[in-house]
Amino acid sequence: MQTAIKKIGNSSGIILPKAVLAHLHLAAGDMIEIDLEQGRLVLSPASLPARAGWAEAAKALAVAGDDSAVWPLFANEGDGAL
Repeated sequence: MQTAIKKIGNSSGIILPKAVLAHLHLAAGDMIEIDLEQGRLVLSPASLPARAGWAEAAKALAVAGDDSAVWPLFANEGDGAL
């Protein structure tokens, strides 16, 4: 598969074909890692920091009223009323 390097403002870039994006499970706007290995560009999905997005998800659960204990029978002593 070949593609041309295109002028984008003061930079240059390539357009990734739909098949490549699908194979990597990527979409427009996703972050990728670019590495050089033996004179080749290697593209891979960027790894997210551990627990990325957990805070926002917890807030969304609280707003929805869905943040109660899943297994209240297994609560720790002193956790209070569940």
